[in-house]
Amino acid sequence: MTSLAPAQLRLAYFGDDFTGSTDALEFLARAGLRTALFLEPPSRERLAAMPPLDAVGVAGLTRSLPPAEMETVLRPAFAALRGLAPRHVHYKVCSTFDSSPQIGSIGRAIDVGVSIFGGRYVPLLVGAPALGRYCAFGNLFARMGIGSDGEIFRLDRHPSMSRHPVTPADEADLRLHLAKQTAKRIGLFDVLKLDLPAGDAHAALERLVAGGAEIVLFDVMRAEQLARIGALIDSAAGDAPAFSVGSSGIEMALGAHWAEQGSVRSRTDWPPPARVDRMLVVSGSCSPVTAGQIDWALAHGFVGVPLDAHTLAIDPAIAAAREALRAGKSPIVFTARGQQTAAPAPAAKLGRALGTISRILVESESLSRVLVAGGDTSSYAARALGVEAVEMIAPLAPGAPLCRAHSTSRAVDGLEVNFKGGQVGAPDYFGAVQRGAL
Repeated sequence: MTSLAPAQLRLAYFGDDFTGSTDALEFLARAGLRTALFLEPPSRERLAAMPPLDAVGVAGLTRSLPPAEMETVLRPAFAALRGLAPRHVHYKVCSTFDSSPQIGSIGRAIDVGVSIFGGRYVPLLVGAPALGRYCAFGNLFARMGIGSDGEIFRLDRHPSMSRHPVTPADEADLRLHLAKQTAKRIGLFDVLKLDLPAGDAHAALERLVAGGAEIVLFDVMRAEQLARIGALIDSAAGDAPAFSVGSSGIEMALGAHWAEQGSVRSRTDWPPPARVDRMLVVSGSCSPVTAGQIDWALAHGFVGVPLDAHTLAIDPAIAAAREALRAGKSPIVFTARGQQTAAPAPAAKLGRALGTISRILVESESLSRVLVAGGDTSSYAARALGVEAVEMIAPLAPGAPLCRAHSTSRAVDGLEVNFKGGQVGAPDYFGAVQRGAL
């Protein structure tokens, strides 16, 4: 397909953390849209200096911020994205809707977005069947482990998300959860309406909005329903960018709709990544899924390097990881193996420590691939590592592609990086990323 000029971007998104941002990057790339992910909103001049892009993303860190700080970040970021004149602007959140009135408030992000973009209503799509996320009659269900065959739980009964150390899920009905964060009225486009003929579905959506819904939550249970949802969301776009909120289900839905229209062509020809002999893993994840992956890796030749999550003394960790690398081994620097019994350092400090360790080892040991595990810490780790932008190399697990970093640091520029959320991957995930294939 012919790429669009920067002034004709199909979509621009702002991710509330880095792992979630690479998730959206992957599904745009799979849909056939040339996409780059930046750590700061790119200017028109920056985009003009690059090969033509169809979509751009910004990897933020608002998931770990209180609402007032979120607004300070989001107002200029949304204004900058509006200035690029895309057809859609998407505030990308985790597919487990990690948020609360105190931290990572999705409601505050919606309020700010509406003040910048306007629009008759805000589409909200959280379910993503490819990631094991399903929404039925407003309630979110999540598989235990993305890219695995784990059991599916209602969110407030999920063994990991119900015990999240920062934003534990205590309500599966997303309307009730979100109502604690915004005063806007929330309507539901339920799963039964998705089976209506196209004209009837549009009429049902119009009735919801005419009845006062300022936010419309879309159910989704099957991948085949995404094109219908994408058509409904795309119909909200006009002269100004249409503002939406949700998981990478937004990218999946719009991509499916555009493919159905014939205006994009899905890409499947990804070159397989090569195996690397040594790989650095840094993990700030408290997820039991990641804990299982650490256990598997330590039983299969990786070297564990614990980093105290309270003191964050990085020098001993760097020394131990360097020793492992020079012995031809792959170290895992981790701050937790499962749920914490006491509160660790804030995500910002954890992420910066892990990113600093990564940067020092990449520079001194000539590493070519780094894996960063943990959603809350990933944005800080990426910045401390020196990453300025990434493009997708190839898919690995759903929602966690292998990417190539762009940086002013010669050691980091061209580095292969994989950012994975706590719920992503099968037990052998670390070994599979080192092999370059799952």
